[in-house]
Amino acid sequence: MEINLEDAEMLLGLAQEMASYGYRYIAYPLNRTADSDAIEFFRTSMGAEDHCLVGQHDTDYFKSMPIGSLINDLKTVIRGAIDISGKQTLELASSAQILRGTENALENNLKGNTMNQKNLEFLENQIKYTGFGESLNAVLKEQMEKGEKEFMIPHEAEFGKSVLQSELSFKRSDQSDLYFFNSYKAMLSKEGAPHALEQIFYIGKDNNFTMKEAFNLLEGRSVNKDLVTKDGEIYNSWISLDFKDAESNGNFKMNHYHQNYGYNLEAALEKHSIKELETPKFREDLMNSLKKGNIQSVTVMVNGEERKRFVEANPQFKTIRVYDASMQRINGRVGRDEKQKDSQEHSVSKSQKTGGESEVGEEPGQKEKKQKRKSQSI
Repeated sequence: MEINLEDAEMLLGLAQEMASYGYRYIAYPLNRTADSDAIEFFRTSMGAEDHCLVGQHDTDYFKSMPIGSLINDLKTVIRGAIDISGKQTLELASSAQILRGTENALENNLKGNTMNQKNLEFLENQIKYTGFGESLNAVLKEQMEKGEKEFMIPHEAEFGKSVLQSELSFKRSDQSDLYFFNSYKAMLSKEGAPHALEQIFYIGKDNNFTMKEAFNLLEGRSVNKDLVTKDGEIYNSWISLDFKDAESNGNFKMNHYHQNYGYNLEAALEKHSIKELETPKFREDLMNSLKKGNIQSVTVMVNGEERKRFVEANPQFKTIRVYDASMQRINGRVGRDEKQKDSQEHSVSKSQKTGGESEVGEEPGQKEKKQKRKSQSI
């Protein structure tokens, strides 16, 4: 159908109005420009086809089409980058097809850009919540724009005198342009150690370890996490690395101490005279920090004096490890003796406050009961 560009909006308005009245087909001339006077409207396809077969003049040849197709083609031309104010003609169907192809290409490109942006944002959040922060965002974007199948981003973090180097691995999907953060290799170098300890931590929907948790595991400590089985069941477990046994891929095997193993961190802490346990908020913070695998500073009472200690969870032996202010290990016996001694001193102090009538180790009132029994025997 050939139309005058300046008639496009008028034809669209007419076609939409006729469609609202129930007309579903049109017949338009093939040998001249189609305008509002030349186009005929019909309610059925048969009516439009009959009109095409019987023309008023031999020179008039018509073709039928659905009115919806006319409306769509006119809309495409009007919103396209074509000046419809000029007095020129165009073939409506072919022009609309070209414009739609251009629109689709632009839309696909826009969708691709939107998808790539969402993919970038997703990976940025994934890196951030795995503990690597936001410093790698610029490098990540640069690598994704290169379009390579795989790439790696290095990261380094210092923890006191230890250095944890990580290599974050990314790979593009075979089915799309989306990239995935698959794993990171953590390499811990400790002062005085002959070589670094290495472990690959895989990233998936569940059972992920943060960078700080990876550091704590390589330091030899244990981490408590909620894990998910292949069947989707959630369970809680303490995890540590077995540095004497390795997997086929070179990773250290992971020891799991499930909730049925019977390790009670809170009970293990209460065997020591730890001041922070007296306050619910400090107790909760201490428990949460130890569950992440951290070694935590605490205050203990020794001979009535506050002393600084460091503690860490030890699920294998259902205890905690205790260190002095110089990070020298204090065995469990010493820790229990300290608490017992502090408890005895606390008992003595309590008895003194009652006027010194009770003997050491006696509850208030016991001496009075003994005296009553004496008088009765007399």
